Amino acid sequence: MKKVNFTSCLLKWHKTENTRLMPWKGEKDPYRIWLSEVILQQTRVEQGRAYYERFLEAFPTIRDLARAPEQKVFKLWEGLGYYSRCRNLIATAQKIVSDHEGIFPSTYKEIRELKGVGPYTAAAIASFAFNLPYAVVDGNVVRVLSRYFGLFTPIDTSSGKKAYAELADSLLDREQAGNYNQAIMDFGAVVCKPQNPLCPTCIQRAGCQAYQEGWVAQLPVKEKSIQKKKRWLTYFILETPEEKVYIRQRTGKDIWEDLFEFVLWETDKEVYSEEILQSDFVRRLFGRQPLAVRYISRVYRQELSHQTIRGQFITIRLEKPLPALADYLLVDKENLEEYAFPKFINAWLQDPTPVQNLF
Repeated sequence: MKKVNFTSCLLKWHKTENTRLMPWKGEKDPYRIWLSEVILQQTRVEQGRAYYERFLEAFPTIRDLARAPEQKVFKLWEGLGYYSRCRNLIATAQKIVSDHEGIFPSTYKEIRELKGVGPYTAAAIASFAFNLPYAVVDGNVVRVLSRYFGLFTPIDTSSGKKAYAELADSLLDREQAGNYNQAIMDFGAVVCKPQNPLCPTCIQRAGCQAYQEGWVAQLPVKEKSIQKKKRWLTYFILETPEEKVYIRQRTGKDIWEDLFEFVLWETDKEVYSEEILQSDFVRRLFGRQPLAVRYISRVYRQELSHQTIRGQFITIRLEKPLPALADYLLVDKENLEEYAFPKFINAWLQDPTPVQNLF
């Protein structure tokens, strides 16, 4: 009976009180739903909204996305982070066009097989576009379920993930799966919020065990705490007399894969500018060429989910090209905006005010 009451109250709230508006809400086009879900992975709705609208303007259909130049897609994605999502977006669009004649798959199994599509995203697409009976399970959902049913099972363990998935499935209204999934996600976002939930006016408060027992602030429970890796990046902006600079595209399975960067020296701890300019890295890079350091930037910082990135940018004027940088691109400074850079570098490009002006 408790489960029946939960579902009926949730759907009643969705019908009479849910005023949350989003451009993709109520959408039936699987391409648009998929695009919104990929953008919203690891991204707040407020930030993702503008990206979603820009992507649809640039790529109205999945065929448009599939045949777009990769650098154009990456440039539009710039600032969203987690760039593997962007690579998966491109690969999946191309696969749907090549293997499915541009028609988005309509079964959960086929949707789940798409690159970068996990159980949550597959359930969202299947239920919203095709009303298939698959329950979504995301952070909003597990928070609501943990509190309502008073569950202290850690949400980040294998047993916890399985338990919440089974519970979510048992609560799903199979006749209106899309409405139910939208309702529980919105409910977690605007009522059963992580901080300051609206418990006194919540339609579910009579049946909510956490509210009745005073456990709201304690739930949901996580078992693991993230130990962040610390990285220090020193970027050299090497300018030629022709106002060109060296950049390269990052490769390998690391952060910012496929994005562009300047000449990089990385260490696991902070290095002061005086030490940098006397380092073996600089001696190998410049050889006997005299250094004309123009600017040294302030320290920039970016927090990633598992890493803390800090570092500086050093601008150096070259007398002649460097043979050691033959694998870099030499591009006009005024054309840098055509390339996709990580947020860390864009922060400097948008505000390159130096702390030391040495020119």
